[in-house]
Amino acid sequence: MKRRAVSRSARTTMLLSLAGVLIVVMAAALVAACGGSGGGASPTPAATVTVTETPSASPSLTTAPTATPSSMTTLSLYFLRGEELGVAERRVPSTTKPATAATEALLAGPTAAERAAGLTTTVPEGTRLLGLRIQSGVATVDLSGAFASGGGSLSMQARVAQVVYTLTRFPTVRAVDFRLDGAMVETLGGEGLMLDAGQTRADWRGFEPAIFVERPGVGAVLTSPFELTGTASVFEGAFSARLVGGGARLADVQVQASRGAPGRGRFRESIPFATTSSSGSLIVFDRSMADGSRLDEVRIPVTFSPQ
Repeated sequence: MKRRAVSRSARTTMLLSLAGVLIVVMAAALVAACGGSGGGASPTPAATVTVTETPSASPSLTTAPTATPSSMTTLSLYFLRGEELGVAERRVPSTTKPATAATEALLAGPTAAERAAGLTTTVPEGTRLLGLRIQSGVATVDLSGAFASGGGSLSMQARVAQVVYTLTRFPTVRAVDFRLDGAMVETLGGEGLMLDAGQTRADWRGFEPAIFVERPGVGAVLTSPFELTGTASVFEGAFSARLVGGGARLADVQVQASRGAPGRGRFRESIPFATTSSSGSLIVFDRSMADGSRLDEVRIPVTFSPQ
């Protein structure tokens, strides 16, 4: 009897030990299931990174296009060089009304850099654009009364030519009607310059120089190759175009217009170049048949886009 009691006590001890082990194992499993330090934490940070990074990328994608070249447009403004027309090119933020922007820029006059390049204007200071409508190829421009103030007949003619050429540079405009303070204009200025409806470039060809470069204009940004376009009235329609920069000749070409003097022909020439300079000049000129000296020379300051 005594030996049997001991045996039962041993079995009881073993069962209690086994139960303790099972309780410890179950407790460990329960801790792991509830998010202990080993297994439940890693999915949460991964999800957090994914959510926060995706929104942070969106603003940079939407704002980047505002800094691209496509957000700019080039305006061609017709000022004067001496008593003849000369062109300036200005890069401005893109607009849905480029003709309005060009007219307002023309009325404001040439910049300091454009004046340094020899460009002037006969449009009186303080002239404002009151309205501009383009319909069926005709631009009706309404200017403030200051447009008719000051200057003689040549000044009046030149300012009209500036507006007509600036607006007819747009393919949607072939003619210009003038209004002053809302009223149609029949005569302009004290000397009574007649302004019939539908003013065109053909009415003001006398203001075009012998070699009339319409592109590039003063201040143009050139990439290689660039296009040289305009009209010319020179002997046999031939003249020279030279691009210089950094003290070197970058290009030297003979340009041929479609007609020779006394007629006026159009020209278009693609000119390649290579340079590390940031700025230079385009020089166009004719040659004297008598002594070979330069005639009708025009210098146009330009800048070069990085190659």
